Amino acid sequence: MAGTNAAGQHRRSTIKDVAARAGVSPAAVTLALHDRPGVSAATRQRILKAAQDLGWRPNLAAAALSGRAVHTVGLAIARPARLLGLEPFYMEFISGVESVLSRRSCSLLLRVTEAGDEAEVHTEWWQGGRVNGSILVDLRTDDPRIPALAEVGLPAVVVGHPSLAGPFTSVWTDDAAGMGEAVRYLAALGHRRIGRVSGPVELGHTAIRTAAFDEVIGALGLEGRTAVADFTADQGSRACRSLLLAPDRPTAIVFDNDIMAVAALTVADEFGLSVPGDLSILAWDDSQLCQLARPALSAMSHDVFAFGVEVTNTLFDVMNGIEAATRSVQTPSLVPRSSTARPRDLNP
Repeated sequence: MAGTNAAGQHRRSTIKDVAARAGVSPAAVTLALHDRPGVSAATRQRILKAAQDLGWRPNLAAAALSGRAVHTVGLAIARPARLLGLEPFYMEFISGVESVLSRRSCSLLLRVTEAGDEAEVHTEWWQGGRVNGSILVDLRTDDPRIPALAEVGLPAVVVGHPSLAGPFTSVWTDDAAGMGEAVRYLAALGHRRIGRVSGPVELGHTAIRTAAFDEVIGALGLEGRTAVADFTADQGSRACRSLLLAPDRPTAIVFDNDIMAVAALTVADEFGLSVPGDLSILAWDDSQLCQLARPALSAMSHDVFAFGVEVTNTLFDVMNGIEAATRSVQTPSLVPRSSTARPRDLNP
């Protein structure tokens, strides 16, 4: 909450306003916000609450001049560099991150790395004073980053379900609910054999989607089969072929990202199958690829740009010592288009 100046105009709250509200000195506010010794735990909590109530943020420019901070956010992604630029999800997500950083005059330190190397990268950045905090993505089940980065005290936000985040704040989308809606929609159209092309099995969100897929398939008495891929068009095509080569091939397939779903259109054509007459295709994330494909792809849609914004704003709360709640953002919702329909044998 801003105060007013002598002319009655709104002004931004200052460190003195926080100190006055908390009943402490400005020096005590500085100690509390930088987690330095000299204030009690109770006083620190009172100061953080005052800062949150006032909507106060540190003056980044002044801190930079004093040499106290770098004002850089770290993001390490385990993807081949050549393929990252083709990934609609990360392009939209990073755009959302950058929109927040640019308003705060901060920078993004991005590293494309090998799976398993992320903990070392983030630790090196943090201990070397190169970042103020990090965004952790593509969490694996029992991910080694969690204990390693908690031990070094890295301020971070996990993009993923709270069950994957350990002591870190997480911001996540409800993949289980989204997958349930996808399967129930295809079942309502009359599909009894539904396939799925997933991402890597070691990823936490893949495991969550797989569990939800299997649960809903079983509850509805359907036949379901999952083929594993790696989010690329090549592996997505291979997985799609493996499903279509089965004697009891599925009449509908759910894909874990847009790229694999678009690639499946070509695979369907190879098999002489029409979409959606012989095969319904349902994508995930709903980038522009889904809308530009022919036929346009039905998708489980969510605002990935806004997701990046939410994650980054939460990280700034964490870095500023303000309590940030773990929370779910918009659940993916179904956007039906031309790639899904009743199975041909059910048409009148």
